[in-house]
Amino acid sequence: MQKTPQTIPLYIGGTFSGASDGRTFERLGPASNALVTRAAAATLADADAAVEAAAGAFAAWSALGPSVRRTRLLKAADALEARIPDFIEAGVAETGATADWMGFNASYAANMMREAASLSTQVSGTVVASDLSDAMTLSVRRPCGVVLGIAPWNSPVILAVRAIATALACGNTVVLKASEVCPATHALVGRAMHEAGLGDGVVNVLTNAPADAPALVERLIAAPAVRRVNFTGSAAVGRIIAHHAAEHLKPSLLELGSKAPLLVLDDADVDAAVAAIAFGAFLNQGQICMSTERVVVADAVADELVAKLASKARSLKAGPPGTPGAVLGLLESARSAQRVQALVINAMELGAELPLDLAVEGACMQPCIVDRVDSRMRLYGEESFGPVVSIIRVANDDEAIRVANDSAYGLTAAVFSRDTSRAMRVARSLQSGACHINGATLYDEPQLPMGGVKASGWGRFGGPAGIHEFTDLCSVTLQSGRQKYPI
Repeated sequence: MQKTPQTIPLYIGGTFSGASDGRTFERLGPASNALVTRAAAATLADADAAVEAAAGAFAAWSALGPSVRRTRLLKAADALEARIPDFIEAGVAETGATADWMGFNASYAANMMREAASLSTQVSGTVVASDLSDAMTLSVRRPCGVVLGIAPWNSPVILAVRAIATALACGNTVVLKASEVCPATHALVGRAMHEAGLGDGVVNVLTNAPADAPALVERLIAAPAVRRVNFTGSAAVGRIIAHHAAEHLKPSLLELGSKAPLLVLDDADVDAAVAAIAFGAFLNQGQICMSTERVVVADAVADELVAKLASKARSLKAGPPGTPGAVLGLLESARSAQRVQALVINAMELGAELPLDLAVEGACMQPCIVDRVDSRMRLYGEESFGPVVSIIRVANDDEAIRVANDSAYGLTAAVFSRDTSRAMRVARSLQSGACHINGATLYDEPQLPMGGVKASGWGRFGGPAGIHEFTDLCSVTLQSGRQKYPI
């Protein structure tokens, strides 16, 4: 008999409680389509309360010395790490990901928090040359206030922690809006922050019913105390977030969709490229913002690459988490699988070839390679966000660059070549926020700036670049003598 889960509460002002009107919503797991989570459905009043709590905590948190904030954030990292088993249990049930993927998520998120803790002492300024001989002019960075973080479900612990970590290090307080797909997973982030003793109201976590999301987000962005908005998710939703933020003249940090290209030049190590493609395209069912969606390959090595990639893909199986040999897990829902399948079928109808059979059952989709993709096909330009990789054959480096840049997106890219200088020339021509030479498109480190160009968003998470996103720059002049004015 299926055990009814306990209701996941909101976390506001250091207190765990139900929604103000008592409503809840349910999340059905992709593996069984059975109830896995029941969570509080935040109201607009709850949103107001979360912002009020964060605003109330801001003065004390921002006034702490940087070493004190660093110590507390290091405790938060330890609290995240201590809950790895809980993150695995919740994340596997809610998202259909494997235990390995969820364990990596939680471990990486803890290290991301440690990296953010190190930034606490790096929020600095500069001395600016001034025409006033008896004055000192400074440019200083200071915390901006309440930060709204909106996190997705696909890398749930990493991206929820990323939405709050640097903001906290800079002296801001946070309201985290959880994903409707993984409310229990995101709520655990709030639990860890509570256990670390950051302080009441420093971090607040809201869960909400899917139908309530538009009004809730609009209310949160409009709140006067909210001074920054960060969002990771689709380009379509990102445009809505950006519109609301712009309406209220609030800076936004957006990491959105992607159609990451991996370029295989004619002198590449094909075996190395195949390993990187399989990892980048199929891990977590291709549901990662940096997943390899397009392989732009020189004609001279295309046949060899497709044959070897097909052989590799046959060894990688998708299936419900815990199924022996199923290293790829499931898609987020059967609806997602149907959407991805439709993209593949459209390409097939227009002449694309499949080295492997198209295999979809419920939320399970086996690795799919679509060869000879061209611009007539939806798969050429639309993000699949599934275990599908498009093969686009080109004649030379110039055509490879043109095809790689022929996309609305620009988050990550990769180039494979034995000639490092040649690879660098190609990499410099690619329109993307990151490019990895002889490595997978799926790569990041907490200290690296992370973000995209074009429809992949704007701004940068990670490392010192994140400090610029979550602080205000203020000019300060210190005058030692009495000034003379013209009137």
